[in-house]
Amino acid sequence: MFTYISEAFTHGGIWMYAILGVHIFSIAIIIERAYFLYLRRSPGQKKLARHFEDDIKKGQIDQALSKARNISQSNALGSVAVAGIQSAINLGGKDEIHAKMEEVLSSENAKLEKRTSLLSMIGNVSTLIGLLGTITGMIKSFSAVSLANGAEKATILSTGISEAMNCTAYGLVVAIPALVMYSVLSNRTNELQEDLNQASTKVLNWLCYSFENVPRAKRKSI
Repeated sequence: MFTYISEAFTHGGIWMYAILGVHIFSIAIIIERAYFLYLRRSPGQKKLARHFEDDIKKGQIDQALSKARNISQSNALGSVAVAGIQSAINLGGKDEIHAKMEEVLSSENAKLEKRTSLLSMIGNVSTLIGLLGTITGMIKSFSAVSLANGAEKATILSTGISEAMNCTAYGLVVAIPALVMYSVLSNRTNELQEDLNQASTKVLNWLCYSFENVPRAKRKSI
């Protein structure tokens, strides 16, 4: 099997190396995104948000801030909640709380989307490079055939066709998994973003609902 793949790569010509570079890039992105989206992030942010509900509604804002900071390293909601709660502690208005949380939420959503769209581009580029290898292989074949004698024509033609077909096949081998993983990772990203957005909205509503109590509790502590 390895010998067959090695021979096919060798017969594919120079464009095989370009497709190989794209292939390595694609695998690196798939591994990194799968690790981040499936192991570093989980769709349990709405459930996690309930840990802040009682503290915020009771005006125990410092306790809520401490909880948010503790989970901020492993959960995106923690960072978003820290921004909103810190703004509430500083007696910011509802608009300021919303703006601070929205700023961090946008940053966390961008982390989820990062690099996944490149897989779609890789799928298209690898197919096009394979097509380019096909065209150059066919041009090389017919150019050489026109100058060769009768005994050499069949050999030259088969070599050129082999180069063309190997390039096309390798381009598709890279493109198909890249496009499949683009769809899988995009769905996972949408699921995580929806969960995070809904959880952040819950925390925002609690902060705004209890906003009148927050400055009062702050003043008492002062």
